[in-house]
Amino acid sequence: MTDTPESPPDALRARRRLGVGAVIVLILLAFAVTIGIGMLRGVSGNQTVSAASSPLTTASAPPAAGLYVHVAGAVRAPGLYRLEAGDRVADAIARAGGFRDDAERAGVNLARPVADGEQIVVPVAGATPEDSSGTAPGTAAGSLIDLNTATREQLDTLPRVGPAIADRIIAWRKENGRFTSVDDLGSVPGIGQKMLDGLRDLVRV
Repeated sequence: MTDTPESPPDALRARRRLGVGAVIVLILLAFAVTIGIGMLRGVSGNQTVSAASSPLTTASAPPAAGLYVHVAGAVRAPGLYRLEAGDRVADAIARAGGFRDDAERAGVNLARPVADGEQIVVPVAGATPEDSSGTAPGTAAGSLIDLNTATREQLDTLPRVGPAIADRIIAWRKENGRFTSVDDLGSVPGIGQKMLDGLRDLVRV
């Protein structure tokens, strides 16, 4: 039995079938590539939108702390002033225009930190109870000694308080800030309960 060569029409049809199959494969590959690119773009776009739409968180600054002090006495502009936490008597007097020419500067502790609500009284040089104010520096009406503004000499006038105890009271004031209660005197070295009871009606804060 002898092989019969393939007729030309059959060979042509076979080549056409191969060509059509190759075209279909190329179309399917192109379609798959297009779908893949579209999916990648969609993911990228969603990430961009998500990043753009996410709210930005900003830390809000805490409100600045402040305090108010009343500066009185021998300053150029007495009044109520707002200071920052940590400011000192020198800052308060500067806000009040500085010392007057007749101010007793030695009677003021410029380095002491100020406290909210306190009154800083700058004494007048040589002032006496007979001054027009009717009150000596560091004292209040009724001759009560103000523990927060009294000078060493004024504290020395209190019973059983000599120069040494007066110096300790002023030292305590420098280290701890203003007296907030007459009972704080009990924290001053050398002042016991009996002595505190004897001073209670003679001083104020």
